[in-house]
Amino acid sequence: LPLLLIESHMGFVNHTVVTHFILLGIPDADGLQTILFITFLAFYLCTLLGNLLIFSAILADPRLHTPMYFFLCNLAVLDIGFSSISTPKMLTNLWGQNRVISLGGCMSQVFFGHFLGSTECLLYTVMAYDRYVAICHPLRYQLIMNRRVCALLVAGTWITSSFHATILTSLTFMLPYCGSNVVDYFFCDIFPVVKLACADMKVIEIVTLTNTGVVPMTCFHLILASYIRIMYSVLKMNSAEGRRKAASTCASHLAVVTLFFGQCALIYTQPQQSKGLVTAVHIFGNVVTPMLNPAIYTLRNKEVKAAL
Repeated sequence: LPLLLIESHMGFVNHTVVTHFILLGIPDADGLQTILFITFLAFYLCTLLGNLLIFSAILADPRLHTPMYFFLCNLAVLDIGFSSISTPKMLTNLWGQNRVISLGGCMSQVFFGHFLGSTECLLYTVMAYDRYVAICHPLRYQLIMNRRVCALLVAGTWITSSFHATILTSLTFMLPYCGSNVVDYFFCDIFPVVKLACADMKVIEIVTLTNTGVVPMTCFHLILASYIRIMYSVLKMNSAEGRRKAASTCASHLAVVTLFFGQCALIYTQPQQSKGLVTAVHIFGNVVTPMLNPAIYTLRNKEVKAAL
């Protein structure tokens, strides 16, 4: 590794500049590489196929050109992107034992992980608002959720998340990395990476926990408020068919929201969790959840089934 002379108040000190990182991979996976490779590859291909099918069906069928399916289309794109952040590199590590990742590649994993994760979080909030308007204000739904409003809401989620991810990534890689370059994890995330910094990490850990906590907690409370209002409106309905239909339209969204926020709570609210638990939850979120989302949204949805 190249050496850089860094001037400090103590004089000139030699520091090693980290140009790449080495990912140790999934803990305790020795002897299971082939099985894990085949399993994760199957999950990844199913994720790509399922989300591409939903994306194509929504674009191709004019009956699905509604706000709910516009948001679902964005979710499909997010799931493809999110699963592609770490899964291809993880498959390379399992198959070829190539554990090296460049500094730029590591920065990209941190940035896109938080960019797409934050966008998904905000998108679930927008989808909850869409369900709230559809059930609580059905007569004004088309007026409130017009194309311009939907486009602005979605654009807002992507733009806001880009700022959020830029702040976190900048704070992470502005730290000096002058020692070990071995990341004790299967992909680059903030907490495993900052452990390698030769500086005080308390500030970045506090900022990261605050930042990654504020966005999910704000979204969670907005979603909770929407569903409390929805439940109140559903209970006031006289028609059993109306209540069943309202519950059916919300069930899929509630399922994916529970999966998403459950993972966030386990990983980011308690950074000192056992490595085995955090790894399992991260793998589930990065590999399994993006594959499940298309199934959750299509199994109970006759319109999407017909379009497919």
